[in-house]
Amino acid sequence: MKSGLHKLQIKRIKDASVAAVEDVVAVEAPLEIQVQMTNEKSAKSISVTMRTPGNDVALALGFLFTEGLIKNFKQVKSAFQFGENVVVVQLYEGESIELQNSERNFYTTSSCGVCGKSSIDAIKTHSQYEIKMQEIPSDEVLFGLKKTLEKQQSLFSLTGGIHAAALFDFSGEIKYIQEDVGRHNALDKLIGEVFQKQQLPLENHILLLSGRASFELVQKAIMAGIGTIVAVGAPSSLAVELASEYNQTLIGFLKQDSYNVYSGFRE
Repeated sequence: MKSGLHKLQIKRIKDASVAAVEDVVAVEAPLEIQVQMTNEKSAKSISVTMRTPGNDVALALGFLFTEGLIKNFKQVKSAFQFGENVVVVQLYEGESIELQNSERNFYTTSSCGVCGKSSIDAIKTHSQYEIKMQEIPSDEVLFGLKKTLEKQQSLFSLTGGIHAAALFDFSGEIKYIQEDVGRHNALDKLIGEVFQKQQLPLENHILLLSGRASFELVQKAIMAGIGTIVAVGAPSSLAVELASEYNQTLIGFLKQDSYNVYSGFRE
């Protein structure tokens, strides 16, 4: 059984008949993210998020980065899993984070990445990267993204309940993909993986989201310097406003032969 999946026995009803069958569901479990600074003897809990286990270190690093708590991988001395549901991120001597600036309560659900925020002002983060609006990729590239994602999204095909975030270059070649029961966690895992490899910013890449484009996902993409976002689902009004404000190309409702452009241009 693949990581992040759970087998169970269910009853399936079809045409008034009942059958006992085995089904597969996505695992949802808490992950506590802790940060330890060199002047402290113990790590401090920053957040608890409900996630699908797997790539937890990348998730923790991506979360800390997209929240604006760390800015560079060179700040990180080590990051490691502690038990099944804790990740500890240790910072180098002289590095610290202002926890009060994050204004985050310690619990985040798998469906909402900003639910733990304690004030409206705390919702917005500020990116260190400047984005220059990209031209819209060709139809051939755009329609190929969804096909590639469907081939790569293994957990979704088994459960139907997993979100994916995938990174492509402008030729349509997939570079990274991450999956999670929480759409914001999938993107944090993706950004955290690239953050570890010190490949940020990602202005010349395409981010493909398997679902809708929400405010929080656009904001996380802005933090990573991603210039083009394509969503299989709908964008929210705030997502469109934010993408336009930061010169992002934003495309929604990507289908086999159509899509909507909410922000961006094509020559």
